[in-house]
Amino acid sequence: MKRHPALSAGNVAVITGGADGIGLAAAHFYKSIGMEVCIADVHPGKLEAARSELEDILTVVTDVSHMPSVEKLREKAYGRYGRVDVLMNNAGVARQSGSWSEYQAWRTVIETNLWGVINGIHSFVPPMIKQNSPGLIINTGSKQGITTPPGNPAYNVSKAGVKAATEALQHDLRSTEGCQLSAHLLVPGFTYTGMIQAFIPEKPDGAWTAAQVIAFMAESLANGDFYILCPDNDTTREIDNKRMNWAMGDLIENRPPLSRWHPDYQGRFAKFMQE
Repeated sequence: MKRHPALSAGNVAVITGGADGIGLAAAHFYKSIGMEVCIADVHPGKLEAARSELEDILTVVTDVSHMPSVEKLREKAYGRYGRVDVLMNNAGVARQSGSWSEYQAWRTVIETNLWGVINGIHSFVPPMIKQNSPGLIINTGSKQGITTPPGNPAYNVSKAGVKAATEALQHDLRSTEGCQLSAHLLVPGFTYTGMIQAFIPEKPDGAWTAAQVIAFMAESLANGDFYILCPDNDTTREIDNKRMNWAMGDLIENRPPLSRWHPDYQGRFAKFMQE
């Protein structure tokens, strides 16, 4: 199977939010191809379970919202391995929020989901560039950061910020002479993880597994894709494309924001999706 050159035996992957879900599936994948793995997570118990499951990995308790904690992660990873070839800024949280309520939820979500990515970029990108070898920065976004559906604005804002930060990062990396590092935005579809399992005991037929997401990610990286927009068993790329097209149309056509959910436009949206 063709792979991105950074995904090679002996290379090193650091994964935040790596003790569960997509992060843990990524750790299994990297180990399976002979890479060294460092998992960072805020939950010590989950880290210990992941270490027992994977064996011979480095685990570091890390609060990605706190820059000194991320710098400690970098020091430990470089101290043990001397290099980092893949950084997955994957740690994230979800909290219920309203536009003018749940203020603390806003702080928690944005500090983890967005500042966690920013802290990872600032801590790891400079030394990874200096390695002068192919490397990857993979930031986990969300479709909610693209179409921004109503119901959880804090999460949407955090993931929209991740998208913008990753796009800017890739532009700056490709504009840096001699740089062999590239950035990529991982956008999962409906994925059955531990977070969802707490509410839905059995995997819905429409959901992908975390392992499917990582397999799709590896194929997309081999193709050089920046936007790694994952489908699932219910949502095809064609459906995603139409939803994103409609969302951008609000701006282009001067429709009300989030018109997909506006009662005056629901009929038009349904017809658009059927065309």
